[in-house]
Amino acid sequence: MILLDQNSKYKELLNREGIKSTRHRNSILELLEESKLPMTAEQLFIALKDKTSSIDLSTVYRTLDTFASKNLVIKTTRNDDGKALYELNHNEHKHHLLCVKCHKLISIEDCPIGELKETLKNKIDFDITGHKLEIYGYCHDCKNLNYDSKNDERP
Repeated sequence: MILLDQNSKYKELLNREGIKSTRHRNSILELLEESKLPMTAEQLFIALKDKTSSIDLSTVYRTLDTFASKNLVIKTTRNDDGKALYELNHNEHKHHLLCVKCHKLISIEDCPIGELKETLKNKIDFDITGHKLEIYGYCHDCKNLNYDSKNDERP
């Protein structure tokens, strides 16, 4: 019964965006909703293969591209390997720190763009309608691992 409620929720969401509701699309939305962290298309594909054997990786990519174009998912591209991470768009304003070593994604709750937004408005009369901020570096664990393994040298 819960599965039926979930599928009808996804069907309504997809119909509202002009996207046909299919079993695969609903399953992708369900996996993204259940996931605590953003996922790659490959991770979604593997999880879907465990549920159903009739999906192709290209279908997962096409579906995610469609969802991103309709702002149903947020796409973040890792700087080091170019892989995209996808998460369900909960319409929350947040930014990310991305570890270039372990690929951990850390959400930043406060928006650091506020002052820049005002500066751009006042100096060059530019009105920001939206933005996305990703900062790349080393997380606490990877930074300490590199520090310990390189004889007191920082990465």
